[in-house]
Amino acid sequence: MGVKTQTFEYVPGAPPSADELHRDDPMRGELLELNMGPQHPATHGVLRLAVTLDGETIVNVDPDVGFLHRGKEKSCESLGWHKFFPHTDRLDYVQPLMNNIGYALALEKLAGLEVPPRGQVVRVLLCELSRIMAHLIYIGTLGIDLGAVTIFFYSFRQREELYKIVDAYTGHRMNNTYVRIGGVYADVEPGIESMIAKFLAEFPAALDEIDSLLTRNRIWYDRNRGIGVITRDEAVAWSLTGPILRASGVDWDLRKQQPYSGYETYDFDVPTGSTGDCYDRYLVRMQEMREAVKIAKQALDRLQTVKGDVLAEDRRFVLPPKGDVMRSMEELIFQFKVVTDLRLPRGEAYHGIESSKGELGFFIASDGTSKPLRCHIRAPGLMNIQALPMLAKGRLFSDMVSLIGSMDFVMGEVDR
Repeated sequence: MGVKTQTFEYVPGAPPSADELHRDDPMRGELLELNMGPQHPATHGVLRLAVTLDGETIVNVDPDVGFLHRGKEKSCESLGWHKFFPHTDRLDYVQPLMNNIGYALALEKLAGLEVPPRGQVVRVLLCELSRIMAHLIYIGTLGIDLGAVTIFFYSFRQREELYKIVDAYTGHRMNNTYVRIGGVYADVEPGIESMIAKFLAEFPAALDEIDSLLTRNRIWYDRNRGIGVITRDEAVAWSLTGPILRASGVDWDLRKQQPYSGYETYDFDVPTGSTGDCYDRYLVRMQEMREAVKIAKQALDRLQTVKGDVLAEDRRFVLPPKGDVMRSMEELIFQFKVVTDLRLPRGEAYHGIESSKGELGFFIASDGTSKPLRCHIRAPGLMNIQALPMLAKGRLFSDMVSLIGSMDFVMGEVDR
């Protein structure tokens, strides 16, 4: 029996290696280096991904961040403790109130300041409404990235209702800056409570509608199932938190393990996955929205029974009521001191919260003056991006869109 051979190119000496043969294979060819971003709409911000392709297969991904770097941490060190609050809005700008609360908790921890019970209830309510808003962004943008354009309009219709609530309460649709050290700026009025109650009553049905359109959709299933699998050990090793960690089967939620703002007194479940792929991360976020509704309803009920102030009375750190400032010279002096010369005790403090992306933490260091010695922000989105090369290697290039969307990062927070 004869042996049939094929020689692409004869070179005297050692026989060609497999890589050298593949170089002449028309199905493989030379490696292609491709820039995905920083203007690509599917990168969810100004993120550049340098992708190396072998045909349609991803060989390597090199994330290039920093296009939206604005020096936020250094801004805190130059502006002072109080004036940095508006800058926290511009981190993860789809959940600005959560950023405010995370920063305020770090300041209060260093100052030894306790927030009044009603202020804590309002903060929990704002956190869970913000969680729903952020997850709706994830559902809508990933849906449109994968071709499910209808889902974008379904999710943003619900997000618009939340915008109306936040606008009515804070006076702004975005960049609200309504949280203060010691509590929140103002109480929730009865009209706002009615708007929130109406939304919480209607949203589960709207979420079920989104669920019916996506969860068992064959295209959505095939574009997410088995893609971007992260094991429990890998998730922990890469410092992943939030829905991504829980989708890998790790039951870790700061609201349970390290509770703050009274979360330990609320009844809710922490959903976890088993496979750790893009589909599990979708299911976990869908269930988290249902749990957020449950928590928000409990907080709304407590507003009827938990009375009192929403802002602490300690004038060393807390702004006086605006009405008092207009009538009292002493209160005017307190406001001037807090805004221009707020001093925290010497020391260090770190506080993390369970944001929609994972653990959002603020580390602050004070030398006892009005100028912060150090401010560092633990951005969960940065941790999520660093895992992309591991997830993308060996996948098809078309899977990059699913991977980017499922990691759910916002570049304002990543680059800071």
